[in-house]
Amino acid sequence: MEYTQLGRTGLSVSRLCLGTMNFGPVSDREESYAVMDHALEQGINFFDSANVYGWGENRGLTETIVGEWFAQGGRRRERTVIATKLYADMGDWPNEGRLSALNIRRACDASLARLGTDYIDLYQMHHVDRRTPWDEIWEAMDVLRQQGKILYVGSSNFAGWHLAQGQEAARRRGVLGLVSEQSIYNLVERTVELEVIPAAQSYGIGLIPWSPLHGGLLGGILRKLAEGTAHRGNSGRAAESLEQHRPAIEAWEAFCAARGEDPADVALAWLLHQPAVTAPIVGPRGIAQLDGAVRAMGITLDADAMARLDEIFPGPGGEAPEAYAW
Repeated sequence: MEYTQLGRTGLSVSRLCLGTMNFGPVSDREESYAVMDHALEQGINFFDSANVYGWGENRGLTETIVGEWFAQGGRRRERTVIATKLYADMGDWPNEGRLSALNIRRACDASLARLGTDYIDLYQMHHVDRRTPWDEIWEAMDVLRQQGKILYVGSSNFAGWHLAQGQEAARRRGVLGLVSEQSIYNLVERTVELEVIPAAQSYGIGLIPWSPLHGGLLGGILRKLAEGTAHRGNSGRAAESLEQHRPAIEAWEAFCAARGEDPADVALAWLLHQPAVTAPIVGPRGIAQLDGAVRAMGITLDADAMARLDEIFPGPGGEAPEAYAW
């Protein structure tokens, strides 16, 4: 396993981040425990979760499963950099969601209880809160850091100017501010190249891409549909995008077949070749999918291969404003 620093911090994290969103809704407890054990065996030390995972009436279930796994001992907690998120409503009463100081305090304590730990390595805002002033957010986060409940703060689904707002507010307070941003980023969805990535690089914020396979679209969907083995071909992001991008997906799968590589592995390898990327989030349903993600780290894409992928999946054309102006 390869490791890198999280943004401008001294924290070492694996180049792959284990996403836990499937734990509970898709994978049962025993399978989830097995995947997490195998991740550590493969050297993956960076796990990502959220308080809302489990969804609906089961909100919080995923964190609980991770906490039960930590409780098994064997230095599982000590060997894991655990990231989790807050923002989504965890109940129907006012102040049970978003980023008020009250909810930040309550949500953090609730996540700590479910995770069975006394600190969270990376506490992330799952979405920007346009109602809450940055001074309130940073004051609440500063209190959590002073109490030893969190170590670092990250964001998710922020625009480039939100990163700038947050960092400038942190600068005024003399605090570290954001160290990471989770954004959707893959060969099909490259909008972050316009402004999010330049802002993140300028401020020393690590990029953690989610949905690296675009909901399965980049995972060999055409082949799997033909074989009858597709799990998500008829629903979600893959179904919405398949017909729109079918010519590109056909060329993509032909490109991967010519290399003798699984499309899912090549999609991850492409992200790992992007200089702004810290660690793509992989959300395996089982150990086999996790092993495939690890294999992606051994795939090298030379300049010709990267140029061909730009032809198949053209990005926005570079950074803003040059991508759309002079």
